[in-house]
Amino acid sequence: MADKAPLFPLTDFQRETFVSTVWKKGEELYRDLPWRHIPDPYEVLVSEVMLQQTQVSRVLRFWPEFLRRFPTIDALAATSTGAVLESWQGLGYNRRALALKRCAEQCSAEYGGTLPRSYEELVSLPGIGPATAAGVRAFAFGEPGVYLETNVRTVLIYEFFPDQEKVSDKVLADILQQTCPEQKVTDWYYALLDYGAHLKATVGNLNRQSKTYARQSAFEGSRRQKRAFLLRQVLDDPGQTADELLRALNWEEASCKRPEVPEGEMQGILADLVKEGFFTCKEGRYYS
Repeated sequence: MADKAPLFPLTDFQRETFVSTVWKKGEELYRDLPWRHIPDPYEVLVSEVMLQQTQVSRVLRFWPEFLRRFPTIDALAATSTGAVLESWQGLGYNRRALALKRCAEQCSAEYGGTLPRSYEELVSLPGIGPATAAGVRAFAFGEPGVYLETNVRTVLIYEFFPDQEKVSDKVLADILQQTCPEQKVTDWYYALLDYGAHLKATVGNLNRQSKTYARQSAFEGSRRQKRAFLLRQVLDDPGQTADELLRALNWEEASCKRPEVPEGEMQGILADLVKEGFFTCKEGRYYS
């Protein structure tokens, strides 16, 4: 697959050994997940977006219901932002839902309600980065590419850099370019994912050795927590004023033995949520 000289050139023995190990582990550790080996690229995309920073066990609960409510790209595009965010509650990282909705709107308007197949077109869509685009291409279309996410990264670090810190994603992507097959791409990446999930459960999170690793800040008491609370409030009871939302937020903070939120901070959070498209404000009242 690679046209340029590799950054981390593998010998034939290294490549053959690694490929053999991945296929063997993939067969031993295969997980029969409902979004695997399905023909619908949209359903694959929804699973890929949900699985970002979210445990498989939680996605298993949310993925079928989300698709029941929004079975096609056009259906997702046509629904309200509030309905999408409501269906996303419990998955966290609500920006993903907003981006998925915007992606559906663009696909409905520009691609006839389908997902484009090319990498360049996919990464131009809202919420689709390099890994998600490569995942959709691998799992929906069987196209080879560099699908580098946490489980895959875990395998590569374990096999090639077990004692090294600050491992570059460029080097890991280079190894994937040298090893990803032209055929059976879908099964290859399932094998990497399942092997990586097993390693994370048995040897720990080797992603900490990655140059891109950043520890997630605590959620409770954070601005993210306040944003999530306010979003939930507006979804549950649309039309509240800023004063009503501030009272509800401060009641929540007091119940958790945290200090009151200053009005200025609250106004900043609401302004951000409006700017990002989570809320609309009409005559001083907030709606999703």
